[in-house]
Amino acid sequence: MVKVGGLTSKFYRETKGLKVSGGQSVKAGTLLTREGHKWQPGLNVTGKMHLVAVCDGEVHFTKKKNKYNKQITIINIRPVEEK
Repeated sequence: MVKVGGLTSKFYRETKGLKVSGGQSVKAGTLLTREGHKWQPGLNVTGKMHLVAVCDGEVHFTKKKNKYNKQITIINIRPVEEK
């Protein structure tokens, strides 16, 4: 039996997670993460489960503990200065 279209559960796990690295430049609308509670939106980032860049800029991360004393990573975008 052949499955047509869509993702199987085996390959769906591979699509989740962080899509960019620190210091990487991104454009507005770029998907930064998929499905994770480890990452929270910071400056110029929107979304809850899927984080998306609001403006063009450079990605940088900060770490912080939440109210349950668990470490989370906050994803921020440093906007590009226009000349």
